[in-house]
Amino acid sequence: MLKHITLLLLLCSFLFDIKAQHPPVFEGMVTDTNAIALNDLDINLVKYSYGKPKVSFLAIHDDEDTGVKAAFEYIQFNGGSIIDCQYGGTRNFKFSKDGFNFQTDPNSIYTQEGIIMGLVKYGNVDNDEVLRQLERTGNLILNYYNPKKLGYIFTLHNNADGGFGISSYLKGYELESAADSVYINFEMDSDDLILVTDLKLFNRLKQEKVNVILQSPDAPDDGSLSVYAMGKNIPYINVEVQHGHQYENLRLIEIAVKALYDTYPTLKTKALE
Repeated sequence: MLKHITLLLLLCSFLFDIKAQHPPVFEGMVTDTNAIALNDLDINLVKYSYGKPKVSFLAIHDDEDTGVKAAFEYIQFNGGSIIDCQYGGTRNFKFSKDGFNFQTDPNSIYTQEGIIMGLVKYGNVDNDEVLRQLERTGNLILNYYNPKKLGYIFTLHNNADGGFGISSYLKGYELESAADSVYINFEMDSDDLILVTDLKLFNRLKQEKVNVILQSPDAPDDGSLSVYAMGKNIPYINVEVQHGHQYENLRLIEIAVKALYDTYPTLKTKALE
């Protein structure tokens, strides 16, 4: 009997952890949801807002919640919003069409070339309707976030320990061609970094002595938001830290927000209008 009770408690704890994947809203926070149907995959763009606009974040991957939790902390004390893409707690979009299974990274659907590359990476691609649906999904996410109105794109990503990090952009490594310049603070964890597409932002962040990458204008077109933003001449910031580094995530968010508004003060005035 005791064994059964223990198993039941463990199961309840596991289910609670699944439910608690996204941080609980706090008093005064407003939520709004924009639903997208990608065949049999339901995608919810959940916008959490509190106080004055201040800054707007975007979290693309549904298994990267350290950034979302850090954004909640920032918003609670400073005001702002975050759009969190929720589609089942996984990294990739997985769906079926006409009896075939498809999979792609949701951060590869913002250019036509990237959409094709993203599908090829995981298998099936020979379906024009799927290509159109992914293009539509990318446009819907962009329209909801509305970088044209904001004047920037500010994303939050998390990574695993010892995998992707700032060293990935150094000469001889996988993402060498994606980087124009790299600044490393060797006292920081190499998994914790900021990526930007704007030289002014890069130089401003170097002053803060944080790990920072300036994306190359010749970066491969992988369909990511950073490539999209560079093509549209929109300032782009990605704060990326290791899963669980919530305090560092918040610190880098604070530094990046200040750098954004120091570099482009008109954006701060625009945000508060």
